Amino acid sequence: EGKKMRIGELAKKTGVDVPTIRYYELERLLAPPPRSSAGYRQYEATHLETLQFIRHCRSLDISLSEIRMLLDYRENPELACDAVNQLIALHIDQVRDRITQLQQLEEQLLALQGRCGEQRYAKDCGILESLKCSVG
Repeated sequence: EGKKMRIGELAKKTGVDVPTIRYYELERLLAPPPRSSAGYRQYEATHLETLQFIRHCRSLDISLSEIRMLLDYRENPELACDAVNQLIALHIDQVRDRITQLQQLEEQLLALQGRCGEQRYAKDCGILESLKCSVG
């Protein structure tokens, strides 16, 4: 039997905070651990590995529903992985769309910044003037 960890130790080893670990349990991404006679959660090496997998997926901005699917494939290694490849391809498309949106945002901000080329008072600020909403 492997070493058991309490939630604080698991959080420290993975860099995932305690409320997030509890949330992942609630969302059934992380299996509920057995509890000690005192009622403390007792995590095992499998919990550590799964949490590290989830954390890595989140660092790639993969959604929780997508992670749930990836975990299912990870736990069922005999399944064909076409859907995993499709999920990543879709994710790449989403990232590319966001890059385009961010480039457009950058252009807008640069144009806004171009409205103020010198030291002025706030009352004369071209940026603030451009940000006004017209009501009516």
